[in-house]
Amino acid sequence: MPQSTNAWDPLLRFLRGASFRFALLFAGVYSAATILFALILWFATAGSLDRQTDAALRTDAFGLTERWREAGPSAVAEAISERLAADVENHAIYLMTDADGRRVAGNLDRWPPDTAGDGEWAATAVAREGVQVEARLYTIGLDGYRVLIGRDVDEKQRLRDLLAEGIAWSAMAAAVIALLGAAVLRRALEHRLRPASQTARAIAAGDLSRRVPNSGRDDEFDRLGESMNAMLDRIDRLMEGIRGVSDSIAHDLRTPIARARAKLEEAQAGTGDAEALRAAMEQGITDLDNISRVFEALLRIAEAEAGARRAAFAPLDLVPVLRDVAEFYGVVAESRDQTIALDLPEQLELVGDRDLLAQAVGNLLDNALKFTPAGGTVRLSAQAVPRDGVEVTIADSGPGLSAEGRARAGERFFRADAARATPGSGLGLSLVIAVAHLHSGELVLDDAEPGADQPGLRATLRLGGPGASIR
Repeated sequence: MPQSTNAWDPLLRFLRGASFRFALLFAGVYSAATILFALILWFATAGSLDRQTDAALRTDAFGLTERWREAGPSAVAEAISERLAADVENHAIYLMTDADGRRVAGNLDRWPPDTAGDGEWAATAVAREGVQVEARLYTIGLDGYRVLIGRDVDEKQRLRDLLAEGIAWSAMAAAVIALLGAAVLRRALEHRLRPASQTARAIAAGDLSRRVPNSGRDDEFDRLGESMNAMLDRIDRLMEGIRGVSDSIAHDLRTPIARARAKLEEAQAGTGDAEALRAAMEQGITDLDNISRVFEALLRIAEAEAGARRAAFAPLDLVPVLRDVAEFYGVVAESRDQTIALDLPEQLELVGDRDLLAQAVGNLLDNALKFTPAGGTVRLSAQAVPRDGVEVTIADSGPGLSAEGRARAGERFFRADAARATPGSGLGLSLVIAVAHLHSGELVLDDAEPGADQPGLRATLRLGGPGASIR
């Protein structure tokens, strides 16, 4: 029994395949179009012939009825004789009988048995001049007299039969073409999808460097391959970032953990001095708090990047938020003999997460204050930009950041050489970028005063724009 099931598996996979369904759809559409064409052809030929015959019989019946009204039975009989004499093609059929059923005029010997009453149509075989022919008949009653009007449709019937035979052969040819076309379409689809499938299998096997080749046609399959390659590049960058974060966590957290352990071991092995023990405990708590802050920052970045905080979005005025952040860091600036200069409008309407925006601006202000020398000024400004966006700019008067440093500033745990002596974990700008991304924006870093000995750094946080990046 299992062998029977396995034997049918390839056929079942073939029938369930997308290429088979597309091929079947093609065959169905082609067959439907062929049937529609055949119906239109039949209606336009055989149907037209029938409609012409019926129209001629109605006209003939109307003319005979008018002759009856004008001159009675003799005029109708005379008109029938005239029409038979003028029938060169010998297609006309007439029979006029009186109230007793006796033949008065016409080219039929007797009344056909299958014809109906007055005003009825019939299609039957009649004997005309000793020959059986197919006829289309129409009966009218004239005050006891009956008149049968008809046309010989043998030639039209042969034409219909020939047309039906031609349509049947055409339908068979169309079915063969539909099947062949479906097979060709299926092979073409499989051929175009094979590179993507092979790339996916290679990546699943562990070769993360593989990418979908581009055929150069710039069609839907090439665009699908480009999307897959962009996705794979993004995954590769994320994997590199994860590896870098893991290495950075191991490197940056090893020092405070080792220091806390050494202090605690030193206190344990000491003389029991209460002050020394308290100092060791305080230092250990401080180191553990620093470690906790690193993990909290990582969690906030992960939440922002995943969009988990989007539920907290609400309309807000950004100006009070910026003033609160500036006031909070103003104490730090005063302690360092620095100044925070504000250039803010009356109002800046925005939809976003108030707490995350405050933290992002706070991180930028904190960085600016760290690198601004004593007596320096940090400028915080904001303005509305086209397409309902907002720009928040923080410029300092410090040493600035090199182009290479600006390119890597968004990497987690990255710290420029000038920043290694200052406290921090290298996660501040990563959080700012994540918040900007969450608010459909970007972070732009450049020199505050290009060409100066101390060019400073200008960080522009754009919110509500089309992209999310750092440059």
